[in-house]
Amino acid sequence: MRRKGTKPASKSFLLREDARAWARKMEVSIDRGEFIDRSCLSVMTLGDLLRRYRDTVSTKKRSHDNEKIILNAIIGRDLASFQLDEISPAVFAAYRDERLSKVKPATINRELGILRHMFDVAFLEWDLPFPENPLARIRKPRVSNKRSRRLPVEEEMALFQSAARCRNKLMLPLIRLALLTGMRRGELLRIHVDHLDLERSLLLVPITKNGEPRTIPLLPEAAGLLRELNCERDGLLLPLTPHSVRHAWDRLVHRAGLTDLHFHDLRHEAISRFFELGLSVPEVALISGHKDFSQLSRYTHMRAENIVSKLQDLGQVLEA
Repeated sequence: MRRKGTKPASKSFLLREDARAWARKMEVSIDRGEFIDRSCLSVMTLGDLLRRYRDTVSTKKRSHDNEKIILNAIIGRDLASFQLDEISPAVFAAYRDERLSKVKPATINRELGILRHMFDVAFLEWDLPFPENPLARIRKPRVSNKRSRRLPVEEEMALFQSAARCRNKLMLPLIRLALLTGMRRGELLRIHVDHLDLERSLLLVPITKNGEPRTIPLLPEAAGLLRELNCERDGLLLPLTPHSVRHAWDRLVHRAGLTDLHFHDLRHEAISRFFELGLSVPEVALISGHKDFSQLSRYTHMRAENIVSKLQDLGQVLEA
């Protein structure tokens, strides 16, 4: 079928009547301006799209290094061989279910989020004529990542002793600062001498998870630790890579005889301790960087024995 101003379109039929009906339908669609030529989707694969996204869009993200690993892994799977005109929500639903048998829900949700953004970019900026984003209505697996892991005093001492035995002497100050500031691992590794205001016990965190810089007040112990690091080196105070920290952490936790302890649990512990010190919700949110106060409940796990102690002190005051 050929119409002026439109690319030729063709389709095969067994019956002449079906061919004529299709031609009439196409002509009406063109006249109404509803016809969209999707022939380009038949000559591209999902792998082609993934590579273009990896090389032109993902490189501009702060999380590019991790995202590149995820994209390369998807490119190496059978999914990448699908032509774009074969892509449908059912294809990604099957991919999701297959991946769930091997990885955690949070992992597959991260992959689906990247893929969904890729199709948005392809439609809005690359003029690829997808009828819809094939991941727009895909159900994400439910993630249950709420943790209530606290760090008792004896475990903290064992952790410190194990960290002191590390070949990398920066692991101990890194762990101590995590417990004293509640900062994320990535934020700690980016602490620069220019971010310190030790006269006022303040630390600037210029790059955060929510994209908004924040300035946090420091406990005296944290300020002293940063002052020591500042005297030893210029530039980054904890010049470590996430990869080296992850491997050193696994080894030292095992050496300390601790189980089910993640580095991010130190942030949970620090925030819980801030509340136990008597700081208000807005004050803790200022330090932690939470914009939604309700999110702090996920990070806060008060010790019952500490509450009992406070109630006893309060009772003695009332009796007096």
